[in-house]
Amino acid sequence: MVDLKYIGHSAFEIKNGDSAVLIDPLVSVNKKYKWKDEPITDILLTHAHGDHLGEAIDIAKKKDAEITAIVELAGYCKEQGAKVKGVNLGSWLQYSWGRAIFLPAYHSSSLPDGRYGGCAASILLDVDGVRIFHAGDTCLTGEMKTIRELYAPQIALLPIGGRYTMDVEHAAMAAKWLGAKTVIPMHYGTFQEIQADLEKFHKLIALNNTVCQILNPAELK
Repeated sequence: MVDLKYIGHSAFEIKNGDSAVLIDPLVSVNKKYKWKDEPITDILLTHAHGDHLGEAIDIAKKKDAEITAIVELAGYCKEQGAKVKGVNLGSWLQYSWGRAIFLPAYHSSSLPDGRYGGCAASILLDVDGVRIFHAGDTCLTGEMKTIRELYAPQIALLPIGGRYTMDVEHAAMAAKWLGAKTVIPMHYGTFQEIQADLEKFHKLIALNNTVCQILNPAELK
């Protein structure tokens, strides 16, 4: 049984059985999320920016979890004392909860100390037959058509806040290109520069017979 929780911003927990994976764990945005009580075995990072690295290193060390990230970011996390798996784009990675593959995203990435953080990535997860695409931070890109052809994600987690990522119009097109039947918007509303019109996004998504599921982190259980 796959359980997906939206923690806030771009942070998600995906649980399968007795193990769970965190993606881009800026968990400080949601005081209701009690990560210390969760069976976290892995943390996946799309890129190095602070609003995606979040509390990953602290959680990894306290939960003895492994961080998977692009090699430059993984190297930084290792320097901070975390267990890491350095990867790059393009091959399946096996985990206790399922498997994942790091795929292209178009965005910048720098480490907290200003060094190059490696390329930004999106992540496709295959968890008990459910394929979930976390777009990370990205603009609209034709790679999404390839992702549909190769991986056919059922659920897409898409940034909609604009300025640093896709806005609602481009995210709606991304949903169409990906072919996902359920879309969960993310990376919006956390700060002033990334406010988004959820009603407009919902209407644009509906044109493609796609379900827009808006998860409210404040209602996290």
